[in-house]
Amino acid sequence: MRTAYAVETVRAAERDLMARLPEGTLMQRAAAGLAAACAGMLGRVYGSRVVLLVGPGDNGGDALYAGARLARRGARVRALPADPDRVHADGLRALLAAGGRIVDRLPEGRTDLVLDGILGIGGRGGLRPAAAALAEAAAAARTAGALVVAVDLPSGVDPDTGEVSGPAVRADATVAFGAYKPGLLVDPGAGHAGALRLVDIGLDLPGPGELTALQHADVARLLPAPGAASDKYRRGVVGLVAGSARYPGAAVLAVAGAVRGGAGAVRYVGTAGPEVLARHPEVLVHAGPPGAAGRVQAWVAGPGLGDSAREAVEEVLASEVPVLLDADGLRGLDPAVTTGRRAPLLLTPHAGEAAALLGVDRDRVESARLASARELVLRYGATVLLKGSTTLVAGPGTGTGVSGSGAGVPVRVNPTGTPWLATAGSGDVLAGLAGALLAAGLDALDAGSLGAYLHGLAGRRAAAAGVPVTAGEVAESLPGAWHDVTTP
Repeated sequence: MRTAYAVETVRAAERDLMARLPEGTLMQRAAAGLAAACAGMLGRVYGSRVVLLVGPGDNGGDALYAGARLARRGARVRALPADPDRVHADGLRALLAAGGRIVDRLPEGRTDLVLDGILGIGGRGGLRPAAAALAEAAAAARTAGALVVAVDLPSGVDPDTGEVSGPAVRADATVAFGAYKPGLLVDPGAGHAGALRLVDIGLDLPGPGELTALQHADVARLLPAPGAASDKYRRGVVGLVAGSARYPGAAVLAVAGAVRGGAGAVRYVGTAGPEVLARHPEVLVHAGPPGAAGRVQAWVAGPGLGDSAREAVEEVLASEVPVLLDADGLRGLDPAVTTGRRAPLLLTPHAGEAAALLGVDRDRVESARLASARELVLRYGATVLLKGSTTLVAGPGTGTGVSGSGAGVPVRVNPTGTPWLATAGSGDVLAGLAGALLAAGLDALDAGSLGAYLHGLAGRRAAAAGVPVTAGEVAESLPGAWHDVTTP
C-alpha cells in the first residue's frame, strides 16, 4: 500500500531525525537520492546539460547539492535562482566547487534536464512573480525537449490537497523525500507530478497517513473468494434498481458489472427486464417494487432510473442492508435521511453530481477534490466514491479535523484507470461491480476501493491497443482484471 503523509507529520518526523544526526546529514541524504534518480533518467551523465531552478529555501538547497553531485560526474550544471540574494549558501558553495555556475536566464541551446527546486512542501497559496517566472522557464525547457524533475513536489502544487492556485511546474517526474505527500496523488496536483520516485531518508512516520493507495497485493487480500461450503446466498445476492424506458442500457451495463463482481446472484428490479435477460439469462428479474423482489445482501439504485428514482431510493434506503446510490439515485438526496441510516451507504458521484450534492460549482469540486470528498462524507454520513481523473474513496472516520475540515476522514486514492474510461455507461458498470462487492460482505470503503481498482484495470485492459472502448468492453474485461490481481 502506498501511503501519503501530511506536511505537518513529515515536518515532525524530520525534526526528530535531525535532532539525532549531524547537521546537514538529512539534506545530503535527500540530495544523494535526487542525484541518483536524475542520473538514471539521464542515462549518460557526462556531457549532459542540467539547469537548476533554485528557490530560497531548503528545496533549493536540495537541488544545489544534487547539482553538485551531477557536476562532479561531468554534467554541465547551471543554477538559475529566483532571488540571487537568497540562495542556500552551503549548497551554492558545493555547486561552484564542483564546477557549476550561476546564471540569470535559461541557457540557450540544448537542455537535457531541469530540476525544479523553486518551492518545497512549505509553500502555500501559489507562486510569487519571481517563482512563477522560473515555472515558465521550466515549461519552455520542457517544450523544447528537456526532462523536468520536481524536487519533493512540483512548485505551485499544494502538498496536502493537490490544489493548484495559479502557475505551477508540470514535471515529468517527482522525486519525493521520505514520504509521498497527498498533493502528489490527487488531481490537479497529480497531473503535475509525473512519474513518482521515493527516496528513503530514514524518517519514522507514525500512524496510517493522510491518504492511501491500494496495490495488487492489498486488493488480492480483500477480494471475496468462494469456499467449499459456499452457495449463491452465502456469496451474497445484490439487487439492482436501474434502467427505464429511456435508458434501458444503464440497467444492462450495471448488471454486467454486478455479474462479474463476485456476488452469488443478481436480482434486477425495473422495466428493462427483457433487455437484461437477453444479455444475462442468469439474472433474476422482477418488475418491482424492490421490497417484493426477494432477499438481497445489498442494493444498488440509480443508474438510468430517470424520474422514477426518488420512490425507489426511498425504499432501498429504508432497508437494513448496505446501499449504493449512483447517478439518478443521488438527485435531491436528503442528509437528514442518510445520516440517520445504520447500514452502510456508498455514494458514487462524478464531479457534477458531487457539486449538486454540496451546492457548489463543478469547478470547485474539480479544483479541490480531496476537500470535496471529505465534505460529502461529513454532510451525508456515507462513504463516498468521487469519480474523476483521480478517483477518491472516502469513508466516515474518527474525527473531523480542524474546524470541521474533514482531515480525520480516511481517504483512498485509486491508482488504476485510463482516460478511455470517460465514456457513457462506464459509471453504470462500476456501480454494479461495487454493489456486488458490498453484497459479498465487504465494507463500503473496501467495496468502493476495490471496485474502482478493478474497474480501472479493466479499462486499461480494454484500451490496451490505444483505441476507444465502450462500457460493455470494460465489463467484459473485468474477469481478466480480477485474474491479474489474484494471480502471483
